[in-house]
Amino acid sequence: MPSLLFFSLWGFEGPLATALETAERGGFDGLELNILHPSLVSDPAGPARLLGSGRPLVLEVVTGGGYVPELAVSPAQHLAELDDQLRRCAALCPHRVTVLTGSDAWPLEWQQAFLAEAQTLAATSGLAVSFETHRSRCLGMPWTIAPLLEAVPALRLTADLSHWCVVAERLMTPDLAPVRLMADRVDHIHARVGHAQGPQVSHPFAPEHAEALAAHRACWRLFTERALQRGAAPPSFTPEFGPDGYMPTLPFTDRPVADLLTINVAMAQWLRSQPLAGNSDKLCS
Repeated sequence: MPSLLFFSLWGFEGPLATALETAERGGFDGLELNILHPSLVSDPAGPARLLGSGRPLVLEVVTGGGYVPELAVSPAQHLAELDDQLRRCAALCPHRVTVLTGSDAWPLEWQQAFLAEAQTLAATSGLAVSFETHRSRCLGMPWTIAPLLEAVPALRLTADLSHWCVVAERLMTPDLAPVRLMADRVDHIHARVGHAQGPQVSHPFAPEHAEALAAHRACWRLFTERALQRGAAPPSFTPEFGPDGYMPTLPFTDRPVADLLTINVAMAQWLRSQPLAGNSDKLCS
């Protein structure tokens, strides 16, 4: 079974109809979007439009007041938001829900207890839910993931290694213990290429970023191979190069140094061409 590829609506400002058309032109299988994305919230017909498209969806749930959680938000508040948003997701019958929740500012014991409760909510929802390795969240640091995974054996992951590159100030590679430890938990991958000083290179196929691309690819291949070895479907992928300070800009003009849509489409095409094992299998069909 080939991996599914999803078109990210992070930074996308058009209507859902345009997003679906853009995804089709780019060769993506479906969309990934925040359950509170403006294009969905502002479109009364949005849910019907998405369901009627027949395309698989990855829905994103974010708790705590934004992508960087507010420090004053308690674990109980995070859990209440998670429960509410998972209920909203169910109506859209998503292929997967990826969750950004909790806070890296909490003591480790809090994080362990919180993730156990969050996983209970995920299991109760009946949805396929995976928790993202995102900065500022419970899973945002490679060196503390071991006790968190040990505390919650059922926890599934969305791997975004670009965040770990920044936190650890080094490229993530398959020989690192946290990468190997998480490998059997990964069901979804955000295919963005980070580097030791930032979460996003200027262009993943620029020769100066060849080492970073190779490191990410090696990890993605490990996650895919582990899934196939245990008889599971390979992880799905979302090329997720984005704005909001991720894309480098030119000084004095704030103009991005590359076009995000072009990069994400190129990454999707590249993923479809990459050998997975042997000479014929591919990461994506």
